[in-house]
Amino acid sequence: MTSLLEKAGGLLRQVAALFGAGSNTGPVDSVAALENFVATRSAYVAQKTLYGYVKTRMGTRYVAMFNDKNIIASLNIAKLHVFAACLSDLTLYAVATALHGVPVGNDEREAMARVCYAAGLRANTGEAPEQFSAQDCIAEFDRRLAETDWNRAGQPGNFTRSPRALMQWAPIAENLKAFDGEIVENSVKYSWRDIREQFVKRLDAAAVGADWARRAA
Repeated sequence: MTSLLEKAGGLLRQVAALFGAGSNTGPVDSVAALENFVATRSAYVAQKTLYGYVKTRMGTRYVAMFNDKNIIASLNIAKLHVFAACLSDLTLYAVATALHGVPVGNDEREAMARVCYAAGLRANTGEAPEQFSAQDCIAEFDRRLAETDWNRAGQPGNFTRSPRALMQWAPIAENLKAFDGEIVENSVKYSWRDIREQFVKRLDAAAVGADWARRAA
């Protein structure tokens, strides 16, 4: 029988395996490819940072959480909320970067962002518990779009929702979280650095823009 310790370690190994040798490393040269990149990388960062934070804070008690249905339920809820926040951050970055210098208005950038965000939610939230609402996430994303400065959306400083969501939803006692804010924020921001580098290397902005134009025609 698989031990609790093996299960605990397996969580992070599964997350790391998402981007092993078999992962998609082809060009981001269409709207569909952009949607896939944003969705999969947002899921990766959400799980990596959430489970990493919980494991660090719980220490040797980490394996015991597999015997606690309440903790498992809280983790599943947290995972969805952190993913939605990661998706929000990366969607804005990816769309701003892909359409940088393209002669389209902000309404077109917003339209692409909405399509990308909705696709990511559909692909990753499934049968969500009642404590998570995809429609609420979309409404929040729309509010964010209304305030977005697209000249700055493609900058690292725009990754603000993901560290905030991790601190809010991680099933860690509030008195412990009080000491973790800066460390957690830096950890999440560091996790995004490699993702942004991957995106820039793989992006064929002209092809994405052309594909979007064909869709909108």
